[in-house]
Amino acid sequence: MNSNELSLTELFVIESETQCRTLAEELIMLENQGATPERLETLMRAAHSLKGAARIVNYNHTVQLAHAMEDIFVVAQQQKKIPSRDKIDNLLAATDLLKRIGASGQEQDNTFKKEAHACLELLKQAPQGESPISESGERETSSAEDNNLNAPTGKRLDAERRMLRVSAENLNRLLGGAAEFLVASRQMRGFTDRLWNAHRHQRLMATALESLMVAYNADTDENFQRLQSMIEKGDQLLWDEIFEADRLERNDTQLAERLYGLALNCRMRPFADISGGLRRAARDAAQHLGRAVEVEIVGDATEVDRDLLEKLESPLGHLVRNAVEHGIEPAEFRRANHKAESGKLLIEASHTAGFLMIRITDDGRGVDIEALREKITARGLADAASVDLMDQSELLDFLFLPGFSLKKSVSEISGRGVGLDVVRSLAAESRGTVHVSTSDGGGTKFSLRFPVSLSVMRVLLFELAGEAYALPLARIERVVQCPASAVESVEGRQFFLHQGERIGLVNGAEVIGKTSGDTQHNEAYALILADDTKQFGVTVQRFMGEDNVVIQPLDPQLKQVHNVAAAALTENGDPLLLLDADDFLLSIKRINQAEEHKTIIFRGKAQTANRQRVLVVEDSLTVRELERKLITALGYDVDVAVDGADGWYAIRSGGYAAVVSDIDMPRMDGIELTRLIKTDSRLRDVPVIIVSYKDRQEDRNRGLDAGADYYLTKGSFQDEGLARALRDVLGEPEVE
Repeated sequence: MNSNELSLTELFVIESETQCRTLAEELIMLENQGATPERLETLMRAAHSLKGAARIVNYNHTVQLAHAMEDIFVVAQQQKKIPSRDKIDNLLAATDLLKRIGASGQEQDNTFKKEAHACLELLKQAPQGESPISESGERETSSAEDNNLNAPTGKRLDAERRMLRVSAENLNRLLGGAAEFLVASRQMRGFTDRLWNAHRHQRLMATALESLMVAYNADTDENFQRLQSMIEKGDQLLWDEIFEADRLERNDTQLAERLYGLALNCRMRPFADISGGLRRAARDAAQHLGRAVEVEIVGDATEVDRDLLEKLESPLGHLVRNAVEHGIEPAEFRRANHKAESGKLLIEASHTAGFLMIRITDDGRGVDIEALREKITARGLADAASVDLMDQSELLDFLFLPGFSLKKSVSEISGRGVGLDVVRSLAAESRGTVHVSTSDGGGTKFSLRFPVSLSVMRVLLFELAGEAYALPLARIERVVQCPASAVESVEGRQFFLHQGERIGLVNGAEVIGKTSGDTQHNEAYALILADDTKQFGVTVQRFMGEDNVVIQPLDPQLKQVHNVAAAALTENGDPLLLLDADDFLLSIKRINQAEEHKTIIFRGKAQTANRQRVLVVEDSLTVRELERKLITALGYDVDVAVDGADGWYAIRSGGYAAVVSDIDMPRMDGIELTRLIKTDSRLRDVPVIIVSYKDRQEDRNRGLDAGADYYLTKGSFQDEGLARALRDVLGEPEVE
């Protein structure tokens, strides 16, 4: 729906929301940072624009209030004075009333009439030292000034920046369709893989024919030569189709990603849309308590999903008021503890690793941990012995329980224990997390993390008890292969060493309440997850790669299913369950801390300690698995990395006898990976074998110039080329 299809009242609602937000934000800045000509001009312009819009729809009370506010700003401009605190209180109250009137679209309501009359009387009062507000009604403005106030200045509102009004439902449909197109576009990868398998069989046929010709001494037989020529032409045609399919796949994926990005941007709004309200909440709480608080907001331009932003406003407001009352101390207390009389409150919003991060930090007294222990015990939430054993992170989690509060009395701002539980509920509902940290006398920090998009998520797919599951990729610390020889058992619990840390290991099937069956052999695949203080390992049957999945909300009746956050569709259209990372981690911790639990049974022979390890770096799941199986069959141990960056992280841990790498990969390509390995004094002797689709001489030269020991094409898998290269650089593998 565009602006031409909206009624005048609907247009006024939009105008009112925008101008009231400007008034509220600039009034707070006026009080905290002082008056500037630009700020007073902005306030006067907002009030004047609101007055003009209200006059068009015959909202007389709004006209009078906006006119009275405009007069105050004009007087401030003329006298170059900041309105008194009482006057700013009245102006903010008038702004709140105008906002409610505008949102309701019902100015004639009797309640609004009474409030508007009372508010107008307060605005017309003249405090000491300020000029009285005129009773004449309209402030005279020239036609030129009116035109200047109402016109789109400086081509600011040109055609390219026109605002359109689109319903939330239509935006959701647009984003959902773009997300499904993004997933569907990547199904082409499966078709390309099938073409590659067809090419592999074609090469097998060619090899078999060559062997047959040698066996029958048929090199000059015309029929054999004709058949060989047909196979070679078919092979070339198939190879050309593989390249074309690969090109189409890349183009479709890029187009889908752009479309999804544009659709997602339509749903995004700047954090500034609610940050002004947070500044206001801090200001009102501080004034009510008689405290001085300086608020700093970082990241106003950070884009946030509009649905999430609307949900965030109330919980974040509670955190801000909570910080002022529970955290920021009275001025005399701060002076006695050598602190500035004015408390500091920092609100930050940013994008990090695909997540929206919001942090609220105060420099107040911090949470009284001993008082918290006593409160937990007094309420019977845990016995004293258990509470004494809890670390700070575990104790602070109790603050998020419904009805839990450290306040001894109820105030207008807090004390009923309602608020932090709402924050935790919002985080869980939005597949996010919330954590709190504190230090005695050093303040408290609340950190909230949410997915940037609530519709598509990058996940790691894996199998548990024969079924597919997924976890958000950003929540996984590391993926490892864990040989039986590396696992030790102590009093029924199993552990393994990873980067010098002893990590508890539990069976993933046991975590979700299923039996794993006969799936463990001489090694296990494990996910490493972490909370604020510790890492935990959980075994899975196998990894199925990374994927973008479309999130499908669960039916309300299924929302309380243990460990499950949502349903999802993979790029292939297959359904699976998306695990709740925090719930899943909590289940892992409980099993790990139990007196005994089912052990991970390794069957078969443990890996030989002196077998050489090869790292395969390849972004294609199909090619990666093919290379892994081929190299394992040769007698080497194999680890895999999904791209160059992951490979560089793995190779630095040491222990690899050779690296087999693709060239074209996201984040870091194979040429750069090779160059990094060969310029590192500790790694330069590790042989690197590049295996690529690219068979041009210039591509070979690039790889060899970067330091690669071998450059092979992916058609060499079946002709012993890779096997010969590995034996050449590593020697014959150990025979068991």
